[in-house]
Amino acid sequence: MRRSQSPTALAATLAAAALALATPLAQAATSPSTAATAAHVTTARSCAAPTHKDVMACKALKVTGGTVKSAHAERALTAAAAPSGYGPASLQSAYKLPSSTAGSGRTVAIVDAYDDPNAESDLATYRSQYGLSACTTANGCFKKVGQSGTGKLPHANAGWAEEISLDLDMVSAACPNCKILLVEASSSSMTNLGTAVNTAVSLGAKYVSNSYGGGESSSDTSYDTTYFNHPGVAITVSSGDGGYGTEYPAASRYVTAVGGTSLNSASNSRGWTESAWSGAGSGCSGYDAKPSWQKDTGCAKRTVADVSAVADPQTGVAVYDTYGQDTGWEVFGGTSASAPLIAAVYALAGTPSSGSTPASFPYAHTSSLNDVTSGSNGSCSPSYLCTSGSDYDGPTGLGTPNGTAAFTG
Repeated sequence: MRRSQSPTALAATLAAAALALATPLAQAATSPSTAATAAHVTTARSCAAPTHKDVMACKALKVTGGTVKSAHAERALTAAAAPSGYGPASLQSAYKLPSSTAGSGRTVAIVDAYDDPNAESDLATYRSQYGLSACTTANGCFKKVGQSGTGKLPHANAGWAEEISLDLDMVSAACPNCKILLVEASSSSMTNLGTAVNTAVSLGAKYVSNSYGGGESSSDTSYDTTYFNHPGVAITVSSGDGGYGTEYPAASRYVTAVGGTSLNSASNSRGWTESAWSGAGSGCSGYDAKPSWQKDTGCAKRTVADVSAVADPQTGVAVYDTYGQDTGWEVFGGTSASAPLIAAVYALAGTPSSGSTPASFPYAHTSSLNDVTSGSNGSCSPSYLCTSGSDYDGPTGLGTPNGTAAFTG
């Protein structure tokens, strides 16, 4: 029996239904066998590639055509109003994440550039669609600040608003009980984004997600010290969406660099299979020193990535966004999806001890990860830097979450 809705919720439902009927991605429920043979999708970057040194771009990839393989993901309300793409139940199942009271009271910070004026209302629609508890400013679950930590917000930007919606929805999907702090940098410069990271930590966040990146530079080691050296705080960063090649701040030795996979349902004991996504960034840093917990021999300096999660737009995730040209339910991929998801998994795992280095945690618990052994993101030598195999590899790192044990100190 369908539950009754308030006028506001009903209006949102009808709007979503209209959008669903107008787009080829929002179809009636598709069986897993049909979805598995779906055609290749087309995508568009939410943020333009940076053209200046030390300027970052968000890593969200929006599906613009085709049919995603994850179109059979769980649905709510009516079929016409339902989004395509994986939602919370699928992601929690794929990565064996607890969904009862885990993460309660813990704050995951999202750092992005520019303002999303509809962030809170769009988040409310996403959470309502999937039966998640409300996360609002009024109940203390959601908070949005500018990069200095005040209510002074930057100007709005539609591309980064899509990124913000993706990030908020992925934290909600993986850790429904977590609080969310959105810190909006004044611009996409590394200086402003780094300042926002420091603000997130100063406001008490022990888990900070960063879904952006740009070219490496000789300034990176200085940025490391100034913005990312926060003992006892888990900082996740997207590895990139351009295939083999290294970006900053994923290359920082103080962060967990998050690669990407293609995620499909299966009839095996896990119920899912994963392979390296061809767009996931990986490789050797040109500037950052190798952390002591990395033992691979193909890079003299820092190797990217550390761990991974779903990022392939063909097996994309459902996102609700209304600030921009294409509004409503959409499907996204990119390592912008995997970075906030992993930040939320850190939150589910518990508060890192004071002085610890959370980026090292997965290396001490490799048996608690799903080893991804197929797929590649390019050609390279040695081949493990771009081709998945047993144990560590570049595109997927040590693997994907199999519960939360790998993310504990």
